Amino acid sequence: MSDFAGLRETAGGVRLDIEVKVRASRSKVLGTKADRLSVALAAPPVDGAANQALIDTLAEYFELPRRRVTLIAGERSRRKVVELAGVQARDVLARLQRGE
Repeated sequence: MSDFAGLRETAGGVRLDIEVKVRASRSKVLGTKADRLSVALAAPPVDGAANQALIDTLAEYFELPRRRVTLIAGERSRRKVVELAGVQARDVLARLQRGE
């Protein structure tokens, strides 16, 4: 897990490469897959609903306020880049290792 290439530290936190699966039965973090974090979203990709569901799901999973989760790239793509403000890579890795 420490070699997870989809995680980069920035001056303000960390950036995660994400791949979303929309219209799942429920929203949840599925785990790492290759060089991305895989996230299932119950919301459809309509009017930004999936992007908002992604922010909500990540905020809950990493126990962060929603305002500290920002979509950086991939607004209209299944592959996205999200920044988690005010956290360190080791904390994100520890949470991913714990799983659900």
